Amino acid sequence: MMNMTPNSLLQTQELNTWYGAAHILFDVSLQVQRGEVVALMGRNGAGKSTTLKAIMGMMTKRSGQVSFLNRDISHAEPYQVARQGLGYVPEDRRIFRELTVLENLRVGRQPARLFPDGTPAPLWTHEKLFKLFPNLGEMQDRAGGRMSGGEQQMLTVARTLMSNPLVVLLDEPSEGVAPLIVEQMADMILALKAEGVSILLSEQNLHFAQWVADRAYILEKGQIRHEAPMQDLLDDEEVQRNYLSV
Repeated sequence: MMNMTPNSLLQTQELNTWYGAAHILFDVSLQVQRGEVVALMGRNGAGKSTTLKAIMGMMTKRSGQVSFLNRDISHAEPYQVARQGLGYVPEDRRIFRELTVLENLRVGRQPARLFPDGTPAPLWTHEKLFKLFPNLGEMQDRAGGRMSGGEQQMLTVARTLMSNPLVVLLDEPSEGVAPLIVEQMADMILALKAEGVSILLSEQNLHFAQWVADRAYILEKGQIRHEAPMQDLLDDEEVQRNYLSV
């Protein structure tokens, strides 16, 4: 059983998932604290994206426990999880291609939230998001389908923030986007952290992860093989070679 800290917002304990008969995750236990960026790292196929989907309730067959804000959400539907303040940014973006940037953002709007200690969580508006993502502000009337992949990625993140989440699950934000967009993604993550929002980041790019993350869990074949503060991981060439190198 994992020891929980008072500031933990999200925890999994012995999380297992299956695709049909194939067992994918094996007893994955992790936690994310308030204002913390945690990188979930590993090679392609290690189970990073599956872990995020399992936390959100998107895996039909799973066991173990998922707790959010000290509530058991192990059997909640994805929309119920989202309403409680857990945001999810999928790798494949899933924007509304026929809607404009501004319309996409309005679709994601949810009420203001409080942290467990009663303090207000960050309140996101489209004006505030346009300061964080200036590119979106310059194209707020453009249809989502007429944007580049990196711009769509920014829009997906911004739409998720319109729900005023306390924790964001962010799946491979640096994958396949231009360096300028990657830099803006990093700035966004650090801005969220400064406001007390937590992020569980699925990422295989160590350079990007070291830029933003406080701690890292490393997955291999659906199992957590290593956990460490990010600086310790950077100093451990053997762990990098064994679990992160191609």
